[in-house]
Amino acid sequence: MEGGIYFLTSREARRLLLTRGPVRINLDLRKTNRTWEVEMRDDGALFPDGTLVERCIIERIAGDEGSVYFVKNGGVYKAAIATDAGFYKLVPTIPPTIEINGIRMHRTKEVNPLQDTRNKVNTVMPKEGETVLDTCMGLGYTAIEASRRGAYVITIEKDLHVIELARINPWSRELFTGGKVQVIQGDAFEVVKKFNDESFDAVIHDPPRFSLAGHLYSEEFYRELFRILKPGGRLFHYVGNPGKRYRRKDLQKGVMERLRKAGFVGVRRVEEALGIVAKKPKYGAKTGGRD
Repeated sequence: MEGGIYFLTSREARRLLLTRGPVRINLDLRKTNRTWEVEMRDDGALFPDGTLVERCIIERIAGDEGSVYFVKNGGVYKAAIATDAGFYKLVPTIPPTIEINGIRMHRTKEVNPLQDTRNKVNTVMPKEGETVLDTCMGLGYTAIEASRRGAYVITIEKDLHVIELARINPWSRELFTGGKVQVIQGDAFEVVKKFNDESFDAVIHDPPRFSLAGHLYSEEFYRELFRILKPGGRLFHYVGNPGKRYRRKDLQKGVMERLRKAGFVGVRRVEEALGIVAKKPKYGAKTGGRD
């Protein structure tokens, strides 16, 4: 396996515990259909690189359905990071999502993270040769999907811990292989100010929830997105709508009003992607930008 990393979830661990002798199992979080041979012995599981993982550890992994583990350089690690600010971990959905303090970064109930990503990217339909901005990278599925459609993608991620988990996750590998994706570490609110006017054909804006990143829902930020879009450029803004259900507050409506004030036209909801689409006018498009 590339990088000598073998991934285990409770699913693979349970299968190993039911086995004696060699068994072929998937060890890349089902990114591919490839299998590797692991030998289950009385004292533990012997992996292709010679690492022996003790049976008690395999049993512990088998009982932890909400986490991802990996075998690397003779050790076994949980794909998780504990900090003073919170607890980050990969969750074994297909493909994986990140959970930060119990909050998942992708929709995982109605759709899987991959379909969730495609729903978002489909709203702006990146084309061959276009330049796309992905404002909040996460595990990078949006950036990767847009680049696979031929676009050059610049993606921004503020949280270094999220970038670290993306580097571990096999589904995020294309972010770091020097292809059509450029990763910038920083706060999108500040980073976008450094881009030239009319630099992007499309922007996909998928920020954290409003309570965690209200500045990324502000008219000031929307004016910057307007400024860096080319005339006729497309915007998708993931919003969700928790307030409408629980507090009778329509967050999407407020977003739509601020986007119009920033100069966007064609502002409308896209229910299947839980967000808003908008465009920069093709002509006379000087409303946005800095005051």
